[in-house]
Amino acid sequence: MLKFGISLFFTDYSMHPTELAVELEQRGFESVWSGEHSHMPEVFKAPFQGEGGVKKHYYDVMDPFVTLTAAAMATTTLKIGTGVCLIPQRDVIQTAKLVASIDQVSQGRFLFGVGDGWNQSEIENHGTVFKTRHKRARESIEAMKEIWTKSKAEYHGELVDFDPMMAWPKPVRKPHPPILVGGKFPYSARRAIAYGDGWLPSGNIVEAVPLFRKMAAEAGRDPASLPITAWYPPRDLGLIREYHALGLDRAVFTVPSATKDAVLPALDEIGAIMAAVNL
Repeated sequence: MLKFGISLFFTDYSMHPTELAVELEQRGFESVWSGEHSHMPEVFKAPFQGEGGVKKHYYDVMDPFVTLTAAAMATTTLKIGTGVCLIPQRDVIQTAKLVASIDQVSQGRFLFGVGDGWNQSEIENHGTVFKTRHKRARESIEAMKEIWTKSKAEYHGELVDFDPMMAWPKPVRKPHPPILVGGKFPYSARRAIAYGDGWLPSGNIVEAVPLFRKMAAEAGRDPASLPITAWYPPRDLGLIREYHALGLDRAVFTVPSATKDAVLPALDEIGAIMAAVNL
């Protein structure tokens, strides 16, 4: 069965996270996801890589750990995920505590979607050198794994470095919540294979799926241990059926950062695809 998730950039004018979460759980969706941007700079050093320019909800989005906690408290089975958490611009130790805390509060329902970011100005405002963001993200994930799994953790990398320390809580999920690495092929595929528990690619990935699995096997990883989530696919029944046939684990669709009058019809449309695929 192909799992279905919904991503919404929660803002002060969008559908409330508790309201959306209840709707999704009642409709049989597997997960709810929230994007992240700490802020948007007035002047951009790097161009926006998507279509249509920078969206208003990028400026307005709330912190994902807050909104996803609200969603978890309103539900019992719905999984909650960051889509994606921008690791290079976050403090490592504090983020490790946030992840462990939300996994505890949700009783093991957290999915840790991560990405390295595209907005040079945003990243640099957090003190990270843009060209080092990929290395910083890898070291941050490695360091967080130490914090989550050891009573006394230490990490000594080029960009992330700390002496033996103790931090609780530890996550409910063992050894930790799944780390799903987002981005486009082939770069994010390499990162997912190197330190992830799954791949969260955007774009049409029909041709990339077998290549990713071949890359994983060549790197000594079991491709079955790296589930694939199609990120923001079009609402195309034929394509989603193809993803299902390819053995993808999940498809996460985006819906507008708007009130339920705009969101519920989108859920109806996506729900119909879900029902048709998972007959």
